[in-house]
Amino acid sequence: MMQHQLALQARFRPETLERVLRVVRHRGFQVCSMNMVSAVNPQNINIELTVASLRPIELLFSQLSKLVDVACVEVQQPASQQIRA
Repeated sequence: MMQHQLALQARFRPETLERVLRVVRHRGFQVCSMNMVSAVNPQNINIELTVASLRPIELLFSQLSKLVDVACVEVQQPASQQIRA
């Protein structure tokens, strides 16, 4: 299994974290680690995820980018290969 690190910026709402985790699970990824902290703006949160799967990370990236409360998704890779939305 390949591991990938994701960084998300989202609105701070009770259901946001649940939606993110549901998408991760439905897309066939396993959460290896997760960290959530308040952003500079208290209405937003930053979520860092390490996920594992045999599936391409683009499948998860595209679905997380579509979530209404998610403002930004970034796949943490070497600087020349970062994917942002």
